[in-house]
Amino acid sequence: MRRLLAILIACGLTTAVASEVEIFHWWAGDEGPALEALIDVFEAQHPDVQVQSEAVAGGAGVVAKAVLKTRMLGGQPPDTFQVHAGEELIGTWVIADRMEDLTFLFEEEGWFEVFPPDLIDLISTPEGIWSVPVNIHRSNIMWYVPANVEAWGIDVPQTWAEFLEICPAIQAEGVTPLSLGENWTVQHLWESVALAALGPDQYDRLWSGELAFNAPEAMVMWELFADVMACTNPDAAGLSWQQATDLVVDGEAAFNVMGDWAAGYMATTLELEPGTGFAWAPSPGTDGIFMVLSDSFGLPVGAANRENAIKFLRVAGSLEGSDAFNPLKGSLSPRTDSDLSIYNDYIRSAAADFAVDRQVGSMAHGTAANETFMNDFAQVIEIFLDTGSPEAAASAAHVVALQSGIGR
Repeated sequence: MRRLLAILIACGLTTAVASEVEIFHWWAGDEGPALEALIDVFEAQHPDVQVQSEAVAGGAGVVAKAVLKTRMLGGQPPDTFQVHAGEELIGTWVIADRMEDLTFLFEEEGWFEVFPPDLIDLISTPEGIWSVPVNIHRSNIMWYVPANVEAWGIDVPQTWAEFLEICPAIQAEGVTPLSLGENWTVQHLWESVALAALGPDQYDRLWSGELAFNAPEAMVMWELFADVMACTNPDAAGLSWQQATDLVVDGEAAFNVMGDWAAGYMATTLELEPGTGFAWAPSPGTDGIFMVLSDSFGLPVGAANRENAIKFLRVAGSLEGSDAFNPLKGSLSPRTDSDLSIYNDYIRSAAADFAVDRQVGSMAHGTAANETFMNDFAQVIEIFLDTGSPEAAASAAHVVALQSGIGR
């Protein structure tokens, strides 16, 4: 299509090409219905624009970001693409001058009045605003099934010490205490364990470069992580995040630490009722802290269908678009004027927490760390899984932080 478009432009025949927009994302399968609902809103407002929904499946966008990198570096960017707000966007593509400033959209659409200032700061630099947030997710959630926990005679742990105390009793029931999936879900667990071990101030110091990953006071997070990992399923590497969630739903595992897209999966795909079919609590040791991340869409320099991409961004940030998307996704609307009555019990409880909790950024989902660190941290996790050594993992993470420019 792009080659054809170039030929038609050269011949002055662009009117022969149907108006279209390419949306590049990783919401395939169970997360697809939420984006489809947003696209339905867009198509109702712009029936003349054909949407090309380009999904590259893979949890946390691991595969999609690799494909995106090839396209961006090759001068063939999508019209708009999903990206985690924060350092994943700013430290990767904004710093490389590959994104357009969207301040004009925020001014024209009145978004300064409806998006929280801290969220706008997350997607901004002194030079501009670089993406449109479509949701707010929480990373540090422990999921469980109330009936199962009751049947096993255990309490939902408030701290990791409590979890480690009940771990042998859960295993004695033939049940995995904590389910995990592939590498990125281990990173996801790590950040919640690190937050609990360090507390929010020290956790933030990791990402500012003030606290080294191998500093003596940081070793507590690695040692605790090793203890927690001993209570997980040995087949984790072969499971997706959905399959790890299924272990909890099916009673084969007691708990799972995952972002609140798991609520969307359980409520939308599995049709479970929040509060009874599944329940939640802050991951152990993180009560009163909201580890935040946000999916957003940006406008790359050189987008072939720039005007249609801008139309999509307007819809993505709109009240109608947000309230179509987020109830299915299991996420909070980024807009302060959304109608919470249309959201389920989990999302309403998360909204209440978001309003009062201390907020910190997710590393695994691009808020706290740039993409270079995120990619290389996967190797740190592999080193830990291979060696079981907190010292080896801490040393490797320290090198990765230096190489990726954390603190500089």
